[in-house]
Amino acid sequence: MTAPDLTPARGASPPTSVVLPLRNARSTLDSALESVLAQSDPDFELLAIDDGSRDGSGARLRDWAARDPRVRVLSFPESSGDLVGALRAGCAVARGRYLLRMDADDLAHPERLARTRALLESDPRLGVVGCLVRSFPEASIQAGRARYDAWLNGLRRHEDMLRERFVESPLAHPSVLLRREALEGVGGYRSFAGPEDYDLWLRLFQAGWRAEKVPAILHFWREGEGRLSRVDSRYGRAGMGRARSEALVAHLAGRPAAIAGAGQAGRRLARDLLAGGAQVSFFLDLDPRKVGKAPHGVPVLGIEAGLEARRQELILTCVNGWGRRAAVRRLLEERGLEEGPDFLLAG
Repeated sequence: MTAPDLTPARGASPPTSVVLPLRNARSTLDSALESVLAQSDPDFELLAIDDGSRDGSGARLRDWAARDPRVRVLSFPESSGDLVGALRAGCAVARGRYLLRMDADDLAHPERLARTRALLESDPRLGVVGCLVRSFPEASIQAGRARYDAWLNGLRRHEDMLRERFVESPLAHPSVLLRREALEGVGGYRSFAGPEDYDLWLRLFQAGWRAEKVPAILHFWREGEGRLSRVDSRYGRAGMGRARSEALVAHLAGRPAAIAGAGQAGRRLARDLLAGGAQVSFFLDLDPRKVGKAPHGVPVLGIEAGLEARRQELILTCVNGWGRRAAVRRLLEERGLEEGPDFLLAG
């Protein structure tokens, strides 16, 4: 990205910098900014990174900056479409030791910063703090999004998120408050063919940082057809798989794996793990039609035969569907395996 026009900072360095990247967000920008500037904790700066907007967003941001000294504007005259570049640019000039993420089409509860900051400051081991989220408008929320929100809001403690981190992204990116030390310690936001937020959470977990959520709905997450998660391939199944498999290779650290589920998702996971240098000993599957096959050269065993053959393998369950994941978890636990040391949900 080319050098931006930066509205000069005014006043002493605040403890928190709100990092809000945007492009052509004029229709929702005012409400998003109003919700941030109405925070009960007023000690922050708001860094709005305008990535080449052509709808008047830039002029509106300058109006806000003239009215409220907490607003700083980074203006890139030409859009790069590079969210990671915008985030990195914002983080580079942010003065706060905490970084609050926000999107220009979302809304923040007035207590969001105060409550997440209090939680983050309560434990120096915390690298990131989130909150519960509610998607809106209600008419746009389909069944899949509702299930994801329910799963996301059910993961409140570090142990919950750590346990299920390889299923999906356990934190909603625009709802988090990050400790700058943690972000910089893992190399910051990384540009690759996958989701930058999920990749960041996985690297923070791998580095030993903890995560928690304030158990209250403090962020309102707008759903719409233009969301990056809908229109950008980096946020699709393949991109998520890249982030997941890379983190799993690091987690395995040379330990062999076995994959419960020889369907398309399991075969894709095996392929990615093998490409990353991991050892996959076998698949386990309930379907007798798959037993005896060897996708990617990895044999498919029945469940009982696979459990009997298991030695040091970490079992990675890879089945589609929220209900099927719970069923596989119960099956393995009934066989005496412990989640974490013996098996993990992985997609």
